[in-house]
Amino acid sequence: MRCPICGKDNDKVVDSRNAQEGSIIRRRRKCLECHHKFTTYEAIEYDPLYVVKTDNRRELFQRKKLLGGIVTACKKRPVSMEAIEQLVHRIEKDIHSGFQVEVPSWKLGELVMNGLKELDDVAYVRFASVYRQFKDVDEFLAEVQKLQREHHELRDPEEIAPEHP
Repeated sequence: MRCPICGKDNDKVVDSRNAQEGSIIRRRRKCLECHHKFTTYEAIEYDPLYVVKTDNRRELFQRKKLLGGIVTACKKRPVSMEAIEQLVHRIEKDIHSGFQVEVPSWKLGELVMNGLKELDDVAYVRFASVYRQFKDVDEFLAEVQKLQREHHELRDPEEIAPEHP
C-alpha cells in the first residue's frame, strides 16, 4: 500500500480490526520510510448487480446513489451518519445475498423504506413521498395516518392510557 504522504510502498500493518459485522477489515499501517500512520479498509468486492427500473431499463447498482438518497431523507434529522451507513450496509448485504444479477427497483425501495421506518419517521415519510410519488395531499396524509396507527399499536397501553389522579 502506498503511503499517502511520501508515496513509498514500504509499510507494515500495526493493527487490524473487523468492521461492519466482519464484512470489512480496518487496518492501521505505518510507513517504514516516513513513519506516517494511516488507515486502509478491505471489503468484499461483489459481482456487478443491476437495478431493474419500472420501465425495464437496467442500471448498475450504485452504493453511492443509495447512500445519497438516504442521507437526503435524513437531512436535519437526529440520525447519525453511523446509523445511515449501517442501514446502507444492511440493504447492500440483503440485495447481494438475495439476488444474483438483478434486483427490481421496487424491492430496493421497500428495503430503504423499511429501514428508514426503523430509524426516523420523518425521514421515512420524506423518502416515501418521493418513492411512491403521491399524486395528491390525500395520499400523503393517508401514509402519515398509517404510520401513526402503527405507532399507537406498538406503544405500551399504559403509555397511551390517561393518568388517573
